[in-house]
Amino acid sequence: MLLSSSSSSFGLMNVVEHRATQKAHPFGDERTVDQAFPGAIHEKDADPFLMCDDFSMKSKGAEKDPDRFPVDWHPHRGIDVLTYLKSGIGRHGDSLGNRETYKTPGMQWMSTSSGVYHAEGGGTPKGVDNDGFQIWVNVPASKKLKDPRYGTVPPEKLPLVDMSNNTHARVLAGEFNVSSDKKVSGSFRSVQPVLIVDFEIKQNGFISFAVPEIMNNCLIYLYRGSGSIQGQSFRAKHVVRLDASSETQRVVKLEATENNEMHVFLFAGKRLNEPISWHGPIVMNTQEQLVQTFQDLKNGKFPPKRVNWNYKKISEFPKGSTNAL
Repeated sequence: MLLSSSSSSFGLMNVVEHRATQKAHPFGDERTVDQAFPGAIHEKDADPFLMCDDFSMKSKGAEKDPDRFPVDWHPHRGIDVLTYLKSGIGRHGDSLGNRETYKTPGMQWMSTSSGVYHAEGGGTPKGVDNDGFQIWVNVPASKKLKDPRYGTVPPEKLPLVDMSNNTHARVLAGEFNVSSDKKVSGSFRSVQPVLIVDFEIKQNGFISFAVPEIMNNCLIYLYRGSGSIQGQSFRAKHVVRLDASSETQRVVKLEATENNEMHVFLFAGKRLNEPISWHGPIVMNTQEQLVQTFQDLKNGKFPPKRVNWNYKKISEFPKGSTNAL
């Protein structure tokens, strides 16, 4: 919520730790990303957030073959995945029968649950920047094997909201008070309660708000520019973890400098406090569950819910089909 007379009794959340992002190679080749977590903040401390990869890559050209993707077909199970693009053109295919492109700023999300195969990229013209983020949110053990869900969010459904004081915001997930009488809900429908907001703060801009009490973990990722978080100065590519355990200290305070803009993410969520067994794109709770998943992959039983045609070949889609499930 934004600060008002009714919430002025809340104090600032304390800074627990802050770290610089780390370079990672999620594609197994020369392409690199700046990884906020788990690169900077370990997944146990970022709970329920598992990963945030911050990427900026110049496109080699839009893919002419409809069945080819720069990020080739790969599986996911047990997590919610959000791809948020700020520039370029998004492109996605999956085992639920979805084949879509979307303009930016926009996003595409999957609650992969029991399993999804997907591929992405190849929609952006040559020489145009692909700037964005891939964010993974963990899913409770009791819901890891539910049916998968999917959504695409174009720019018109992801507005940049004027928060006053030279500050604008895009609400990606959860519900955020953008004024004393207006709330905006994000379109990313994660299983675990989270609040994800992208703030763009111009020179001398500022904002203060209280994080909902249900959210007992809070991270701020400053991905561009510089400014202060909780009164402490930080530069780009730094992650700050706040103490969200107090009922009375709920406030986040962000301020840009007079010379620089400040672009930051708010990641707030309710901790799962469950064991994590993680290998590549599969996140379960036990080693036995991981072994079972890879056996399912080997034996052709993955994903258990999928369309009944070859979703990797657009020529084999039923006539007029873009999403059959």
